[in-house]
Amino acid sequence: MLPKCDPNEIKVVYLRCTGGEVSATSALAPKIGPPGLSPKTVGDDITKATGDWKGLSITVKLIQNRQTQIEVVPSASALIIKALKEPPRDRKKQKKIKHSGTITFDEIVNIAQQMWHQPLARELSGTIKEITQSVGCNVDGHHPHDIIDDINSDAVEWPAS
Repeated sequence: MLPKCDPNEIKVVYLRCTGGEVSATSALAPKIGPPGLSPKTVGDDITKATGDWKGLSITVKLIQNRQTQIEVVPSASALIIKALKEPPRDRKKQKKIKHSGTITFDEIVNIAQQMWHQPLARELSGTIKEITQSVGCNVDGHHPHDIIDDINSDAVEWPAS
């Protein structure tokens, strides 16, 4: 059993959950129980905070300091799927979805700038390459590997930073 935590201590917990759905209290209880927070209320708060990301798998950052603050930390694939404007899906009925839409290169660059701090690339072009491959959808009607070849040959321009 975990020891009781100091209630004045700030604690940060990262959880992986599905947006817009109620998290299982049995999964939340071991992580947020020691500081004395209710898993039911935190689960409801997570559901409210992730309403815009319905049906997508995202990471949630819980900052515990007497009251819980919830921040959504979306992944690159979640941002791309949201940019594709696909309708929310039922995880229990639809499995192995193929994302076959088209996204613009400007949206890819925008997502890369948001995610630049997370990938292991040194430059923005490397982050753009990683994000282009992450879901596998077409970029401006072209296959993702064609866009990567264009970036490697400097045929495509993107912002400097």
